[in-house]
Amino acid sequence: MSENYLANPNLKKAYVPLEFTEEQIKEVIKCSKDVNYFINTYVKIISLDEGLIDFDMYPYQESMAQTIADNRFTVIKTCRQAGKTTTSAAVVLWHVLFNESYTVAILANKLSTAREILARVQRAFEYLPKWLQQGVVVWNKTNIELENGSQIIAASTASSAIRGYSINFLYLDEFAFVPRNIQHDFFTSVYPTIISGSNTKVVITSTPNGFDLFYQIWSNSIEGRNEYANFSVDWWDVPGRDKEWKEKTIANTSEDQFRQEFEAEFLGSSNTLISPNTLRILSFANPISTHYEGSLKVYEEPVETSLYFCIVDTSRGVGIDASAFTVIDASTVPYKVVACYKNNTIAPLVYPEVIYNVAKSYNEAFTLIEINDNGQQIADILHNELEYENTIFTTVKGRAGQIIGGGFSANFQRGVRTTRQVKRIGCANLKTMIEKDKIVLNDFELINELSTFVQRKSSYEADIGSHDDLVMCLVLFAWATNQTFFKDLTDTDFRKKLLEDREKLLTDDILPFGFIDDGSDFESENVINNFNSDDFLYSDTDNKWSSW
Repeated sequence: MSENYLANPNLKKAYVPLEFTEEQIKEVIKCSKDVNYFINTYVKIISLDEGLIDFDMYPYQESMAQTIADNRFTVIKTCRQAGKTTTSAAVVLWHVLFNESYTVAILANKLSTAREILARVQRAFEYLPKWLQQGVVVWNKTNIELENGSQIIAASTASSAIRGYSINFLYLDEFAFVPRNIQHDFFTSVYPTIISGSNTKVVITSTPNGFDLFYQIWSNSIEGRNEYANFSVDWWDVPGRDKEWKEKTIANTSEDQFRQEFEAEFLGSSNTLISPNTLRILSFANPISTHYEGSLKVYEEPVETSLYFCIVDTSRGVGIDASAFTVIDASTVPYKVVACYKNNTIAPLVYPEVIYNVAKSYNEAFTLIEINDNGQQIADILHNELEYENTIFTTVKGRAGQIIGGGFSANFQRGVRTTRQVKRIGCANLKTMIEKDKIVLNDFELINELSTFVQRKSSYEADIGSHDDLVMCLVLFAWATNQTFFKDLTDTDFRKKLLEDREKLLTDDILPFGFIDDGSDFESENVINNFNSDDFLYSDTDNKWSSW
């Protein structure tokens, strides 16, 4: 009876007893303890120029292999053609050979890519000496099972790819090139299960591809905000690459392509509203709390004396575009994004209550609602049914377009319609605001959307396959900052006088209705009349977050 698996002379059949020499036993022990010794001594690879050769690792490849072996979580940012996949495949092989009942999942953006990585593992396995192999139980394009109970699975990155498996080692290759919605779905549904074990290992490798989840994980690892060990490979780490090689490569491609693929920079789409130089240095924070099943991310709790704006973008809901809003502290410059909400499944009739709860908690934030789609319904429910007084009105005034104010005008509307003029002004103001450090963004998803907010014809919108729900909230806020209403509210002396006038009215036991004559125009008077007496002083400490 053959001792080979399916007559393959390079593969040992499972459960065939072997007699080891004393020297072989020593080598097995040495290999099991030293990943780099094992790879440099026994792993073979296919070279384009030389065919089958020993894998004589470069120093940076040895460092990469050791980093993966020593850490539970590893994120690796590399330039193109640096041998990261070959190195990772060799490390995967080492893990399944010297661990019993150990399951590795190789996931890539495409199934064909995952299969190709598995093929590299299989090729290295085949050229091991028989005494170093584990007997083969299953051997195909997507799965290896060995007699020690270990196995390797190859699949595309999807939430269902590894369902039902107990994974010890999760390897995500070129994770930045997995569609962004799949990235988030995968981590939401699979990742908690993966890390439930005390010794499970996660390795993420990729060349950068914009400001996505890979960028977030990498940045957090650099800042020490997660458990990932980080490792990077730059183009100059690879032998044979020098200044002349760089110049030739740029001449054959482009400067931007070289920066992304070989200098491993995180770049957004081309023709973005915000300059690439600014996008690269934008920082984000981890939320201090989340609510509504993660849809609401809070970066700062309400401060009693702060002035807040809540800017609302609406959608038809239930799986189409996301409904989103941002809460912005406008008390001082730089303005600060203190909370963000985004949800693509919330029903339109439920959305106003969420807005109400959050806006009220933030000192009854002045709330501006975009009414292009079903936003008018949202605004009506918020103002009429929930009786939220600080819903912002706008009036259409001929060439001036829409202005904030005029709740008693014949042309008033609750909210603002995103016209070309509104968007043009908002985009221009937002660009200046961000590039001149006049606003702190905090939210990663917001920065992500900015990286794909691009010029298309005469306007700006989300790049193909991307979204701009949170960005449009910022655009509307930037438009609002150009309004007299906003400038008056953020004027400290004006706010102080307004509070004094109201206190006097209350002291004199006069109902707070009618006009306040401070020399401003009619529209400003109407806006002032819509203020709530506690606009700036609202603080419900006991119930601040309980309704969320």
